[in-house]
Amino acid sequence: MSTVDKMLIKGIRSFDPDNKHVITFFKPLTLIVGHNGAGKTTIIECLKLSCTGEMPPNARSGHSFIHDPKVGGETETKGQIKLRFKTAAGKDVVCIRSFQLTQKVSKMEFKAIESVLQTINPHTGEKVCLSYRCADMDKEIPALMGVSKAILENVIFVHQDEANWPLQDPSTLKKKFDDIFSATRYTKALEVIKKLHKDQAQEIKTYKLKLENLQTLKDAAYKLRESIDKDEERTELVKRQMQELEGSIHDLDAKILNASETLKHLQNLNDQLSTKKAVRSTRRDEKRRQKADLSEKNIDTDEELKEWKTKFDDRIRDLGTQIFKLEREQDDTKTKSNFLGQTIKDSIWDVSKLQNEANAYSDLKKQRDSTIQNLFARHNLGSLPDPPFNNEVAINLTDRIKSRLRDLEKDLQDKKKLNEAEVKKAWDRYMESNDRWKLKEAQHQAKAEIKRIEVERKTNQLAVRDFDSVIRQKQSEVFRIDQDITAVTREKNVLDGDRDDRVLLSHKTTDLEIHKRKHRKIIDDYKDRIRGVLKGRLPPDKDLKREITQALRVVTMEFDDLSTKSREVEKEVTMFQMKIQEVNNNLCKHRKDLESKRRYIETRLQALDQQSFTVDSYTKVLDSAKEKRDVHKSKYNFADGMRQMFDPFERVARAHHICPCCERPFSPDEEDEFVKKQKVKAATSSEQIKALLVESSSADSFFQQVDKLRMFYEEYFKIGKEAIPNAEKELSELTVEMEQKSQALDDVLAVSAQVKSDKDLIEALVQPIETADRLLQEIQIRQKEVDDLEYKLDIQGPGAKSLEDIQLELTNLQSKKDNLHAELEKLREEQRYMEGDLSSIQMRWHSVREEKMRAENMFHDYERTEEELERLADEKSQIELDEKLFTEALGPLSREKDKLLNDYNEIKAELGRQCEEQAEQIRNYKQEVDELLKTNSKIKEYNDLKKGERLQELQEKLRLSESQLQSCDTRLQEISAELGRSNKLMESQEELRRNIDANLNYRKTKAEVRLLTQEVESLEAEILQFGEISKFEAELLKLSQERERLLSELNKFQGTISVYQSNISNHKVDLKQAQYKDIDKRYFDQLIQLKTSEMANKDLDRYYNALDKALMRFHSMKMEEINKIIRELWQQTYRGQDIDYICIHSDSESAGTRSYSYKVLMQTGDTELEMRGRCSAGQKVLASLIIRLALAETFCLNCGILALDEPTTNLDGPNAESCCCSC
Repeated sequence: MSTVDKMLIKGIRSFDPDNKHVITFFKPLTLIVGHNGAGKTTIIECLKLSCTGEMPPNARSGHSFIHDPKVGGETETKGQIKLRFKTAAGKDVVCIRSFQLTQKVSKMEFKAIESVLQTINPHTGEKVCLSYRCADMDKEIPALMGVSKAILENVIFVHQDEANWPLQDPSTLKKKFDDIFSATRYTKALEVIKKLHKDQAQEIKTYKLKLENLQTLKDAAYKLRESIDKDEERTELVKRQMQELEGSIHDLDAKILNASETLKHLQNLNDQLSTKKAVRSTRRDEKRRQKADLSEKNIDTDEELKEWKTKFDDRIRDLGTQIFKLEREQDDTKTKSNFLGQTIKDSIWDVSKLQNEANAYSDLKKQRDSTIQNLFARHNLGSLPDPPFNNEVAINLTDRIKSRLRDLEKDLQDKKKLNEAEVKKAWDRYMESNDRWKLKEAQHQAKAEIKRIEVERKTNQLAVRDFDSVIRQKQSEVFRIDQDITAVTREKNVLDGDRDDRVLLSHKTTDLEIHKRKHRKIIDDYKDRIRGVLKGRLPPDKDLKREITQALRVVTMEFDDLSTKSREVEKEVTMFQMKIQEVNNNLCKHRKDLESKRRYIETRLQALDQQSFTVDSYTKVLDSAKEKRDVHKSKYNFADGMRQMFDPFERVARAHHICPCCERPFSPDEEDEFVKKQKVKAATSSEQIKALLVESSSADSFFQQVDKLRMFYEEYFKIGKEAIPNAEKELSELTVEMEQKSQALDDVLAVSAQVKSDKDLIEALVQPIETADRLLQEIQIRQKEVDDLEYKLDIQGPGAKSLEDIQLELTNLQSKKDNLHAELEKLREEQRYMEGDLSSIQMRWHSVREEKMRAENMFHDYERTEEELERLADEKSQIELDEKLFTEALGPLSREKDKLLNDYNEIKAELGRQCEEQAEQIRNYKQEVDELLKTNSKIKEYNDLKKGERLQELQEKLRLSESQLQSCDTRLQEISAELGRSNKLMESQEELRRNIDANLNYRKTKAEVRLLTQEVESLEAEILQFGEISKFEAELLKLSQERERLLSELNKFQGTISVYQSNISNHKVDLKQAQYKDIDKRYFDQLIQLKTSEMANKDLDRYYNALDKALMRFHSMKMEEINKIIRELWQQTYRGQDIDYICIHSDSESAGTRSYSYKVLMQTGDTELEMRGRCSAGQKVLASLIIRLALAETFCLNCGILALDEPTTNLDGPNAESCCCSC
């Protein structure tokens, strides 16, 4: 059972921070009595703070709990509480809590310095100190005392202000009882178990989904393998059928090739015939047009016309060449004229610019001459020649002006030097006078000081010096030093005898210091890392390895948890990736199916109609084929009906000689004509019916072929409009979910990386910390060896001395002894001197005593003192007189010094003013010279650039350009006139050439028409030899239809094979995907994981129910026990008759929860009333006390401590006595 033994209080509230106050607690009861303000409540506050770390109410965060530094006039106060108690296991433990309160400029600052637990090692008997953070200390002490923190706060150590908490508001009461019963902790535990059960159930659902997915994948893999086998068998069957069809198609191709070549030749002949006829018709029209366009029909031969045209071309060519030369010359002249015009413009602009610069040059020369004249007149620089000045004269004059400027500057520098010399002389005179004044002043002060010192010395000599006591003191010091020297010599002798042990001790000590430096170096090198790992805390050296190991264990556990969580999230991401892969595969498969069906439909349509169709136009093609089939069928039916109607007409006319329609009689000629017409019509109708039959059959076959594609088109439409959009939607949803899971995985990985870096940092510290711990153990071993040697050599603690230290101490003592002997001799010499003076004084005194025997010794001393005072007064007056003389002597020197200082300041100011005026004149003159130099530089620049010559050259060039432009204009007019004449001649020649060309073209066209007529006749004869084209076309059409039918069958088989092979390759590719790899093993592993998770979740559910029932049973048992004790204590204690007993009533706040509300009830007869608000102050105190006692008896089985602060407050006498007896 835990108990408290002693408590030390220092610097808490009214307890003095400089003194330690110790309270001893006796068993079984300790009564503390004192006046108000003595600190009774402070003791309970200190007990509560030591055990729980909680400040008392209204402590203002510790500011009013610590002794105020202003009371002691300090800026800082330190407080300490030291509590010694026995733990529940019977071990002695000392708890130490230290605080600090500092007065800042505008506020008080409270700080908890350290928290320490001291225990005794049962094996070694040594004290072990453990330093804790405040939070760890607050958890450690309640655990040692065997009770919870809530019990310590609300039952054992209750502050006087909070003693009546059982009768406070319901929320406070609920909080207190929840803390006492630890309801919140167990409720949270239940919630955690419930949440874990829920999460596990969610994981089980996920596992089921994974299992279902794997089952689906497993079934899909089986179906894929089965489909591969079936498709391979079907492929072999179709290949054999395709070989038969390819042989038939090869025979048909030979026939079709022969027929198509013949037909192609006939078609080429027909095309040539049509082309020749069209060309002949075109040439005939052109011939008629050319004949009509001829203005004059020439009778010359073609050779003569061509020869004349050749010569005519030469003349025309020469005339064209002449016109071209004239035009080119005209263009060149215009270009030259434009160039000259632009040159004239540029020259005019340059001339105006140079003219302006020439005018500015003249102005600059005038300005230069004016400036030179002004400078010469103003500064008397001599005579000048008549203006204007040429450049050489101006340069010479400018050099004279610059020379004058240099002379002025040199005069200014000389004057400054003279002024400085004169100022220095005045300053030297002032310093000489000042030195004389200081010397006089120093003499005066030295004389006065000498007088003062002499007076003091003589005054001091009046007193009798106690030489004997000083000498005795020095002798005692010499004696003491002799004793120290003897002791040190003895110690040295002992050291000489223990030399070997001391050498060993020295080596051990050196080795110990080396180990300590190594250990300290390691700690200093890794101190910042250790603080970073341990959250700013640096534990003691002996606990360092344990703390680092514990931190590494915590970080490793956290890293393992994060790794487990990351693996789980990664599994979920992998599952989503598998689903996305599956959906992607399905989507790719749908798209491939869609593309293959599109290609198949488009290929079939193109093969059927020999045109390029898209799959979207299939419905139009189908409707068009159906409409075409119906039209051809109706035409054929109509033609066949007409044939059936007209076939009997010939028989009726031959048999009855009448018209079959109107039954009109036929003459023989009419009958023969009618029959002939019927035969011709029958032959024509038969051919037409055959053609219509072929067209109808072809249209019907085309429709049938197109209609067979309807199933493929419907599958294509279903895949494009339903399957692919649904797959894309599912893919987008799965992608969003996978991104969320990936983000969660990235977050977990980021946290895991941070924890891993912390782990790596701690692991990097393990090796140096182990080294430091090993060094610490070696330090402890070596320290023990050093202590043993020191104990053997009778050397105590840290004051052990080496031989060198003792020798040094002996030398110091000997030097002190020598110094004291010298001082003693000096004192004795002074004593002898003073004794000589004293003997002379005594002789004078004896002579005076002989003269004045009757005077009393006191009167004699008084008179002698009076005489001495008078003499001193005379000396004082003499000193004052000397001081006055010195003062009068210092007056003229001071006035002379001040006068010289004023003269120095006036001379310095006057010379400075003169120098400033002269410098101002020089600056003005220099400014004018600078302006003149700038003007000269501009004039020189103008002359150097030769801009005047440039102006003359440009003017001459301008005149030359203007004359050239005038000549160009004249030549341009001449060329224009000659060019006009040549153009008129060229036009007349062109008319003649056109007439010759027209005659030649007419004769050529006429010859071409004649040749084309011959070619047309030959082509018609060749076509008649081969026969009709329709016969060959019908045969070729029949063969082509048969070939198309066979090709359709072959293409169908090829499409079927491609579909089968595509399915086989797709199925094989699908089987190679990651989702089907080891599918049976993965399914079995997932099944095991699901079953084990379900079993674990059932165990969690049973554990939750068991803990819930245990909590309910514990709460009900404890409440019954508490109410039983409360009832017994109330009936034993309370002497009133109005309340039979009291109890604590607890109700569950809502169904399905373990949260209770509490209230204190009082039983009066058969009536139960809530006690809060209905009881007196004494009843409230007594009820609260009894409830605390009941709680202590129920929950404090391992803790025999209960602190009551003025428990009988507001109780009357009988109730107070009964309360004491009950307790």
